[in-house]
Amino acid sequence: MNALAGRGVKHDPQTPSLQMSDVSVAYAAGLQEVSLGGNGGNGRTERNRNGRLYALQHINFIAQRGERIAVVGPNGAGKSTLFKLIVGTVKPSQGQVQIFGHGPDGHICIGYVPQRNEIDWSFPVTVEDVVMMGRVGQIGLFRWPRRADWEVVRRSLARVEASHLAKKQIGELSGGQQQRVFIARALAQEAELLLLDEPLNGLDLPTQQAIFDILDSLRPEGVTVLVATHDLQLAADRFDKIMLLNRRIIALAEPTAVLTADNLLQAYGGHVHHLPGAEQGVLVDDCCGHDEPVIGER
Repeated sequence: MNALAGRGVKHDPQTPSLQMSDVSVAYAAGLQEVSLGGNGGNGRTERNRNGRLYALQHINFIAQRGERIAVVGPNGAGKSTLFKLIVGTVKPSQGQVQIFGHGPDGHICIGYVPQRNEIDWSFPVTVEDVVMMGRVGQIGLFRWPRRADWEVVRRSLARVEASHLAKKQIGELSGGQQQRVFIARALAQEAELLLLDEPLNGLDLPTQQAIFDILDSLRPEGVTVLVATHDLQLAADRFDKIMLLNRRIIALAEPTAVLTADNLLQAYGGHVHHLPGAEQGVLVDDCCGHDEPVIGER
């Protein structure tokens, strides 16, 4: 990865990869009341003193270069909104989002892999064309890729072990193959901040392991990685830190400090149940069909 991108906003090497300072996102005026009861909010709504409803409120955190952070919380907690704030497709109602010391606009170093249901898999495009889309920021709009750009695409596909898929239509691939391709797109982009929104949903354990092998390979290059997931055990086992989110950050620290009964009760509310005989253990039973693991003493 380049320390300074050839195009886009220049990076200050003394600043964090990502910093959010008192960031809030309000729902549009006139939206009907949104209850948090179904997602562990005990029936309350997130409002400020003016009565506005918030998707996210008072978000403050720093992600340093090379950190790997799991973002966990119930459905509707604001995980996808958080990622869209970082990318810049959602604007904060208040507060600042800074990528290497600057706002998200103009950055070409942010690689974003959205949830699979947000992608039109029927669009007629090949795998190598999808990966080449990651080069647009480096090439510039309305410019043709050069031989060097196609070489970057080939290397990126090889790195995720997807070279054999280059000529296939993206819609023909399995879920795991599609995730590899979108990670390859981020590699071709030379991303220094990588966001993956629930990338492991529906994938078997060997495919999940393959994706983590790819993420592990990014550590020596200082790539900062944020992954939204519902799997608390995986978050505890695989990440440097966990951000427990339900419209606000309930906790952000090393896994053992975050996954406590008190914190999980704040995040998941009535969908957290104490298990008999497990002093610290709780079972998180997501209301929307996601099976969550037992968190307890090991």
